[in-house]
Amino acid sequence: MIGTAAKRVDTPEKATGRARFISDVIVPGMVHAKLWRSPVPHARIIAIDTSRARKAPGVIAVLAAKDLPVKDLYYGPAFKDQPLLADGVIRHAGEPVVAIVAETIAQADAALPLVAVEWHELPVVDSLDAAVAPGAPVLHERARPAVHFRDLTSLKPIAGTNVCHQYSYARGDLDRGFAEADLVVEQTFTFPMVHHYSLEPHCAIARVDPTGITVWASTQHPFPVRKEVAEMFGLPLARVQVIVPYLGGAYGNKSYTKIEPLTIALASHVRRPVRLALTVEEGFKTVRRAAVRYRLKTGVRRDGTLVARDCEIYYQLGAYADVGPRVVQKSAYTAAGPYRIPNVRIQAYGVYTNTVVSVAFRGYGVPQLTWAYESQMDVIAERLGLDPLELRLKNVLARGEVFIEGDRPVDCDYAGGLRKAAAAIGWTEPTPPRRGRGLACTIKAPLAPSVSSAMVRLHADGSATLLTATVEIGQGARTTLSQIVAQELALPLDRVRIARPEIGMSPYDQATSASRSTTLMGLAVLRAARDVRDQLLAIGARQLGGDATAMTLHDGAIVAPAGRCRYAEALAAHFGTGGELIGRGTYRGERGHAPLGGEAPFWEVGMAAAEVEVDEDTGRVKLLRYVSIADVGKAINPRECEAQEEGAAMMGIGHTFFEQMVYEGGQLLNPSLIDYRVPVMGDLPDEYRSVLVENGDGPGPYGAKGIGESGLIPTAPAVANAIARAVGVRITDLPMTPERVWRAIQASSPRFA
Repeated sequence: MIGTAAKRVDTPEKATGRARFISDVIVPGMVHAKLWRSPVPHARIIAIDTSRARKAPGVIAVLAAKDLPVKDLYYGPAFKDQPLLADGVIRHAGEPVVAIVAETIAQADAALPLVAVEWHELPVVDSLDAAVAPGAPVLHERARPAVHFRDLTSLKPIAGTNVCHQYSYARGDLDRGFAEADLVVEQTFTFPMVHHYSLEPHCAIARVDPTGITVWASTQHPFPVRKEVAEMFGLPLARVQVIVPYLGGAYGNKSYTKIEPLTIALASHVRRPVRLALTVEEGFKTVRRAAVRYRLKTGVRRDGTLVARDCEIYYQLGAYADVGPRVVQKSAYTAAGPYRIPNVRIQAYGVYTNTVVSVAFRGYGVPQLTWAYESQMDVIAERLGLDPLELRLKNVLARGEVFIEGDRPVDCDYAGGLRKAAAAIGWTEPTPPRRGRGLACTIKAPLAPSVSSAMVRLHADGSATLLTATVEIGQGARTTLSQIVAQELALPLDRVRIARPEIGMSPYDQATSASRSTTLMGLAVLRAARDVRDQLLAIGARQLGGDATAMTLHDGAIVAPAGRCRYAEALAAHFGTGGELIGRGTYRGERGHAPLGGEAPFWEVGMAAAEVEVDEDTGRVKLLRYVSIADVGKAINPRECEAQEEGAAMMGIGHTFFEQMVYEGGQLLNPSLIDYRVPVMGDLPDEYRSVLVENGDGPGPYGAKGIGESGLIPTAPAVANAIARAVGVRITDLPMTPERVWRAIQASSPRFA
């Protein structure tokens, strides 16, 4: 079962249309909400007139911030700085100001133009430069820490500025390191705002009654949502239930709390279930990935030995912090790359701006940083006359080496993976004119410390049910976790059922994110299944005679030297009139002495190689070949692992070549799929290979470790390095559009020198 391309357990439901997404959920008596959103990016609200809207057909209620029945109007996983509706001040264009509840969506939508809001516009800071300039308007005078994360217990805003959090790390003697260098390279790289675009926009349905709150939510983090909802409405956790249907994609945009508490507040006010569903355009005005500016200075000896690296990073977080401060420090932690560098300084800053809020996004800030340090590795190689592969092999950390003191040593074979990538792309083969090949590698720290729990029920007929709060967002977690149960209990996969997450009923899981489900929840599931297995063997020893250690499970039966007994027979004999076995398993991460409060359970690493062809007359780049190396430890389901890599690389292709959210004067100019380009099948390379590296060196079940994000992290620098080797130009700003590449080629031409 393990290591086979088992058919996904959700395929029949999804292929036949029986799978229930939140858009399929209908709660009796349900009404609908729409949001009046600000057309201006920064303003003080003077007055709100809802009288006409309240009289519109079908309208049940029209509410501003002051009307919401909540104990706490503000929420957020790092700072409680974001109001459910704008509270006196508007901080980005598209921020919700007024909520309308009506019998139908159409009626709520028709009433929106009847809302009248009077405001006084304030100065706009819609860029990093504007936000950190001397005398810049300060968007938040004081933010209240949320205390959701152990590693964010000491948030460090800079008073009187727009910096909501700063992170720093240093080792060695930076000045001495640069003094020892034969070459110092200093560059600035930028990575734009990018939207997740999951096929299913955000949606929530809330019901409030005397027993408590029930919310159906499209969320990756049902337990954190429940915690925050309980705090905002002053209820014990036991009276808040979160139900999660299938999700139509997420990529981080459905992490932590989003629209759930507002939906609950509306339901509480109107005393009926309320559904709030965002459109695609509203999604663009709700979440995005952080834009980053990264100044990177590296000192290197003539033989290619890295001796010093200075990293200064600014993250444009948007109008509210959300999980941005955690993204800042978690990604900046790895900003120097997976290299042996004795002298390092990292300074990172999260900055408020009058733009859409940045949230978790697949890669958690690491793609932005890898773009810089892996591009610069090739610049260093070129200036020293070294092969880029050999430069990396000389400096990359080996298995067992310390990445940062106090954290887990490196647990992978970088050198072997890089050589595999190079061989797969034909690194040493000659290339025709205007063609080039590039490499990149990266390191990412997953969520730590971390907690997951699972239960396995073995029923009277010998079938099993797995209870876990891991959310199926398309990644195949339901299948992989079911495979682990099937393997441990010697059952066919179709005899294992996985229950949908119902928080309040399901065992605790910290999050479905950070590539942790197969590895960390997988350990909890493995332990729960083995708990059941041990109980079965003990029952078998009593019924069949002999020692439990001499017995095995095979094909739904307990097998002993003296005979065999089907699970159903063993349970019937044990319980008499029926019963079931319940196994429990928990994973709890080690705290250790790591700087961010918890030792990494594993390092997620990515390696990639690309071959491109560049049209110098147009700047168009054609991606000919792309190789992704997935250090998976052990592939529980190889086909799903390959699909993860392919999907991740496809997302990487998007931000590499064309994806960016464009702002002008605080207004988002491309909040739709007409103007915002996402990758399509025609953007795939002519040849794409995903190579799974299975060294069995992960901490997860059977030696597995996570790969959900690694595939998209090295894409952009691998392609940029290939472009540079093809036509001799170095792009430092993403995306690498044909115009940007063409202008770089023209600027490098002798005619323009």
